[in-house]
Amino acid sequence: MIGYFLTVLATALGLLVVDTFVPGVDIANFPAALLAAVVIGFVNAFIRPVLQVLSLPLTFLTLGLFSFVLNGILLWIASIIVPGFTMNGFLAFILAPIVLSFCSTFLNKYFAEKGVGRQEKR
Repeated sequence: MIGYFLTVLATALGLLVVDTFVPGVDIANFPAALLAAVVIGFVNAFIRPVLQVLSLPLTFLTLGLFSFVLNGILLWIASIIVPGFTMNGFLAFILAPIVLSFCSTFLNKYFAEKGVGRQEKR
């Protein structure tokens, strides 16, 4: 359970980094980033598999490059649902998921290396 909360926290912090460095992405405050992280988790769990199957031929034809567009679509869907989180422009649509992915991966690995969220066996 703590692992899920750490993943949400890492995604929220990643969203704040995206807000800082990617023009066209605006997050109002930290609670909006936390809510957006939860919504991104649900969107990735329920909508992503359907869109991946539907876009498989296009992804195959573009040698996987369409997956960047698919990630942008999923992040845009989350921005529609969450108040205080907006995405405007093509640059935000393509760059925001890439930066978010790098930041979230880095933070999740950091938490894992520090042993946060792991219980020690006695």
